[in-house]
Amino acid sequence: MMDCEIADDGEVYIEDADIIAETTLDDEDLPDCSDEDDEYDEQADFDAGVFALACSPTNPLLVATGGGDDRGFLWKIGQGDWGAELGGHKDTVTSIAFSSDGQFVASGGFDSVVNVWDASGNFKCKLEVPVPDEKMKKKAPPTGGFEWVSWHPTDHVVLAGSNDFSFFGKTNDFSAGMWGLNTGAFTELSGHRGSITCGDFTPDGKTICTGSSDLTLRIWSSETGDPIYVVGGNICKFFRLIFQFAYMLVSCTRTGILKLNSFTSHPYHNKGLTCLAITSDSRCALTGSEDGSVKIVNIKTGKVVGTLSPGHSDAVKCIGLSRSPRYGQCPLPLFFPCAATGGKDERLVIWDLERSSPRSICNLESEVTCLTWIGTSRYVAAGCADGDIVIWDALSGDKVKTFRGHSECIESLSVSCNQDFLVSGSASASGDATDSHGTARVFEIAGYR
Repeated sequence: MMDCEIADDGEVYIEDADIIAETTLDDEDLPDCSDEDDEYDEQADFDAGVFALACSPTNPLLVATGGGDDRGFLWKIGQGDWGAELGGHKDTVTSIAFSSDGQFVASGGFDSVVNVWDASGNFKCKLEVPVPDEKMKKKAPPTGGFEWVSWHPTDHVVLAGSNDFSFFGKTNDFSAGMWGLNTGAFTELSGHRGSITCGDFTPDGKTICTGSSDLTLRIWSSETGDPIYVVGGNICKFFRLIFQFAYMLVSCTRTGILKLNSFTSHPYHNKGLTCLAITSDSRCALTGSEDGSVKIVNIKTGKVVGTLSPGHSDAVKCIGLSRSPRYGQCPLPLFFPCAATGGKDERLVIWDLERSSPRSICNLESEVTCLTWIGTSRYVAAGCADGDIVIWDALSGDKVKTFRGHSECIESLSVSCNQDFLVSGSASASGDATDSHGTARVFEIAGYR
């Protein structure tokens, strides 16, 4: 049982003993983590950011992190004598992910490279965009870098996208890339006209969804890389208005009455996409935007079928779907889990997806930068810009725990596969991604399964 302190306002704060391990990344040592209470020092100065973090889906102690010192690390919770450096990048490591079987870990960086290792830290391969020819490479090399990476749910295939990336000479064409580890095949997903801010495979592995600052969600075949649907965008809005007008004219001709509501549709985002999540049945994608809206898209038809409102008054920063088909007495369809979104407006919103309305709106003291559901439980953890990590009960809407220790923005959260630990990574105090220190912390959450 954890000791805790209850403040006058009813907020619960952790004691030092609640922190299971702290990992410090620097230029000299591999990560050092320990479960001894006196190893924790909340006055320590950790200057650089841990920007990427992932827990193994098969080993409850194994964690991968990446940061501003151009390196990643594999380390084990409570085992300070075990660690492996994941080198090879020439710029900040911005994203890291384990394959679904836990055999491999992939890291993406601003150097336009994805590196792959096995779970013991042995280097496997470097994934790059194929070069048409050396002359083209020198004339127009890839720009920007990879912002996120994701694995196919059942195969050793890696997907990566970027905030500012264009392949050789394609200055108006932003692309995502897909690599097969077993075949070595590369597939370019080309078509976005703005930064690709988010993306993932559907759980059945058949489809890919990517979101962009160009206001569109694109749906692709994961087998061929061919585009299936383009959802949203200024051009799509124009044609939708024409279609709506034509539909109303036809309706007027047939009935003699012009019904402005005879054609019902949900408009898409009017600002760039920031995040997405896909339902477990691969039917729908939820997308968040800079405009504060959250939309539901039917992946099978490419149609916008719902809008979650009212919710955020500023940009949506993160989105997550609970892994449980339902929790408690929440009357949701089996194929629709509950959703949570975090925003720049300092709100965490728990959504009733059956009614497309908030179940509860949780107000925090700073913007929500990342979130994760705790396994299949009813609890969701939210990381904030002020360094706090807050656990909310999605059923009651109550705040049940506040973890403190970080002094700067929480960049990433991940839950161990046995749901005993919550691991967090924090940004640098100086704001300089090239600083040589960073912090990942481990908190015990077995009571929130």
